[in-house]
Amino acid sequence: MNSSHRVRYSARSHVGLKRKVNEDAVLALPEESLWLVADGMGGHEAGDYASRLVADMVAAMPPGLPPTDRLGALRDVIQRAHAVIREEAEARGGGTIGTTVACMMLANGHFVGLWAGDSRIYLLRGGKIQMLTTDHSLVADLVMAGQLTWDEAEQHPQSNAITRAVGVGDELELDKIRGEVQPGDRFLICSDGLSKYATFAMLEKALSEMPIETVADQLVQIALDGGGADNITVVVVDIL
Repeated sequence: MNSSHRVRYSARSHVGLKRKVNEDAVLALPEESLWLVADGMGGHEAGDYASRLVADMVAAMPPGLPPTDRLGALRDVIQRAHAVIREEAEARGGGTIGTTVACMMLANGHFVGLWAGDSRIYLLRGGKIQMLTTDHSLVADLVMAGQLTWDEAEQHPQSNAITRAVGVGDELELDKIRGEVQPGDRFLICSDGLSKYATFAMLEKALSEMPIETVADQLVQIALDGGGADNITVVVVDIL
């Protein structure tokens, strides 16, 4: 593994209480120190096509690349998926097909997160939670302007309106965050099917108290208890 840290992880995806199809995709490649969540959108099974395509294309990356090459390959693959999804949308009559993506890679004592859309990466460190990503959404702009908190933004009528997605628009811009990893860090990658129903306080409590064996199930349960109207996908990665 191209990482100086040992990790444990758990991943879960649940269709939720209202949807017939799970349009989320989850990918765990612990041997490559890489985890990904994608949340598809578009009617008639197009959303699950888009999210699954991104996950499958990332899974097919050549294994064992040096960290810098792996990050470059990850960017390239997501950009290729963007082009393929656009072509597919055109072939299906020109409707919107797309998917969010949030992925995290570990290497040499650091983490790197890449994302587009409103799937999120959080870090629990020293019992305190922080959101590492910033949603690409209409309500995120209101949060950035100081008009709403993130928790309030989830209740906003336009909370589902995302401004960036793989497969949507001419150019795909991926945002990146990186930082050092510390022993005891716990990362959460999730679709908005969780963050819609879990406040920062609820996430902090569950991530602080639950062992890796049950934490993903517990987070899914929080979303289901809250209404579970969307697909719910979570990945938790512990740095040992």
